[in-house]
Amino acid sequence: MELLPALRLGWLNGWIMLIMLSLTDAISFLLFPKKVVARLFDRSGWSRKQQIFTIASKLLAVVFLTLLSLTPLKIGRPVFFIGIIISVLGLIGLVRALIDFKNTPLDQPVTSGLYRVSRHPQIVMSTVVLLGASVAIGSWLALIILMIARLSGHLGILAEEEVCLKKYGNDYRAYLNKVPRYFMFF
Repeated sequence: MELLPALRLGWLNGWIMLIMLSLTDAISFLLFPKKVVARLFDRSGWSRKQQIFTIASKLLAVVFLTLLSLTPLKIGRPVFFIGIIISVLGLIGLVRALIDFKNTPLDQPVTSGLYRVSRHPQIVMSTVVLLGASVAIGSWLALIILMIARLSGHLGILAEEEVCLKKYGNDYRAYLNKVPRYFMFF
């Protein structure tokens, strides 16, 4: 692992790892009913502050994705294999979380499957995929930017929970009290 990786355009860069995540999302969005996809991206009820922090998080994500895309994979090195394993585990978890989300009736909070152990498994699993990609390119800087982006996105997650409380009431409040936000953490 190195702090500042050498950046260059290339076929064997971290962008390949992004393709796996993007294809997972794209296939899900194509296969899911439009109402389910709309539910995934509903931002109604968010405050201005929450929207601004979400935009800041997305801008940091663009920096991260650019760094990832311009950094060669460390093919043949241990970090590459470790990163691939981490990313694949994250993709498996993400697919499971998306299926759990899809299978929940629109008028109910999502509380089954991975949602029994985390209130936000899609975020956690996509972070695991990107964490694996950061390891596969061997970049501490990518890891740092990813963590800062996810921390700034935390307000968006809080906003989602506020909206769900308003929408689902006591059912969601009981869920909040029972299930941690990020798996065993927090």
